[in-house]
Amino acid sequence: MTPGRINPSIGKAFTDVKADYNAARTSRFRRRRTGVAALGSGADYHYRSESDFMRMIECARDMDRNDVIVGQMVDRAVLNTVQGGIRPDPQTGDTGVDAELALRFTAWADDPETCDAMGELTFWEQQAQVLRSTFVDGDILGLPLEDGPLQLVEGHRLRKPTNTTRNVVNGILLDEDRRPIEYWFTKDDIDPHISLSRVSDIERYDAYDGQGNPTVFHMKRGKRSTQTRGVTAFAPIFDQLGMFEDITFAKLVQQQAVSCIAFIRNQEMGAPVDGDNTSSYGDTTTETLTSGATRLIDEIAPGMEIVSKPGEKIEGFSPSVPNSEFFQHARLTLQLIGVNIGMPLILLLMDGSETNFTGWRGALDQAHMGFRDNQRWLINRFCRKVWSWKVREFLENDLALRKAAARLETQNNDIHRHEWNAPGWKYIQPLQDAQGDALRLEKRLTSPRRIHTDRGQDYAVIASEIVDDNKLLILKALEARDEVAEQHPSDTIDWREFLHVPNVIDQKPGLPSAPTTTTVEEVNQA
Repeated sequence: MTPGRINPSIGKAFTDVKADYNAARTSRFRRRRTGVAALGSGADYHYRSESDFMRMIECARDMDRNDVIVGQMVDRAVLNTVQGGIRPDPQTGDTGVDAELALRFTAWADDPETCDAMGELTFWEQQAQVLRSTFVDGDILGLPLEDGPLQLVEGHRLRKPTNTTRNVVNGILLDEDRRPIEYWFTKDDIDPHISLSRVSDIERYDAYDGQGNPTVFHMKRGKRSTQTRGVTAFAPIFDQLGMFEDITFAKLVQQQAVSCIAFIRNQEMGAPVDGDNTSSYGDTTTETLTSGATRLIDEIAPGMEIVSKPGEKIEGFSPSVPNSEFFQHARLTLQLIGVNIGMPLILLLMDGSETNFTGWRGALDQAHMGFRDNQRWLINRFCRKVWSWKVREFLENDLALRKAAARLETQNNDIHRHEWNAPGWKYIQPLQDAQGDALRLEKRLTSPRRIHTDRGQDYAVIASEIVDDNKLLILKALEARDEVAEQHPSDTIDWREFLHVPNVIDQKPGLPSAPTTTTVEEVNQA
């Protein structure tokens, strides 16, 4: 080896060592991605421009309110997740305290005047609003007010003044461990075109009180642990959503154009012209060009007649609009859109003709997994915080509850302990699914409580209703027994006879009654 020079083979070897993953290598076949830091970056780096971040939120809101498919897609996802509401189930260890807490919370949650700062939404409707806002905007915030209601605040009100140098990420002040310290809100829905330059123009809310309880509920959707703000679920599909709307509209216009019946007459040079061939047929509009000149545009209409100029040949066309390829492309585009929010095509379009029953059930099973994940997210991010806040409020205003809480604490129980019963979904095949649940119970593969929880039901309520209904039947049977015994003292009739329902089949005249152990085969033979 020549002194002072490096062997080329050694240099190439070190280059290969630096990039053993092909993903780290550049290629002319690979799309160049912007915003990628070579030395790595936190999640907040990718929305460091507050104006771009706010514009992304507003674009998503525009799609939600104006586009033909986006709003309905979000509605389907929210409705399947929340349905009638995710309900609390207190588990303090004392049934009396459980019933009292559930009664008080339900009374608060059902009344919009006590639940919502604007007096419009119940707590169950707030659940749906929170989930919808996190899909569309990326995040939403809740402010528990001192007088009892909850105020929902949209994410665009979190802003960072330009004159601060503190560690504020789009309206959230963080400590050295990235834990929120304060939330900075604009004082009102100010004009979005007005710059926010002074800290005095905002309202600052502490993230936690002196006891460490959250005073601001921040519900956000993010994919990274270093993400302070939520990002809209539409972020990966902005182009697909916009182009799908454009293509669909263009196809509608094209279909409208080719649906017009036009008679085109081709004239030879020098042929006489009936009337002024420059005259218009039907309505006309005037268009101003960039040069300042104007031109007259004829509106097309069904049954119109077009007269060509002398020597000009105009041929009509009658294409297939839309063509078969359009439907395949539209279906693929809708699938790509729906998968980003966990909506299979059959649910997105509410159309089962795309598949058979097996495909329908498989798609629903996968969708239900996503809906359950949405339910868990909503419970942990929103519902549990609201429950703890309301229980603290109940304790503060009720001496008896405070004594009960102290008693439960001595028994190693907690008055805040609870679970949430998320709604389930109806059986796809009622008989087979019910038989499957019965088999699981028979083989002790699960418990009745878990079976009912999977179906979105409260087992404690179901058990109470079963016992109450059985009690009612027994009491009615006893009353009937006593009434018959009074009329026929010599006959001894057991009260259970009034609850006995024998198997009844159609009998032919003269045939004996069928035994109570009649099988299905015997019934068919009869």
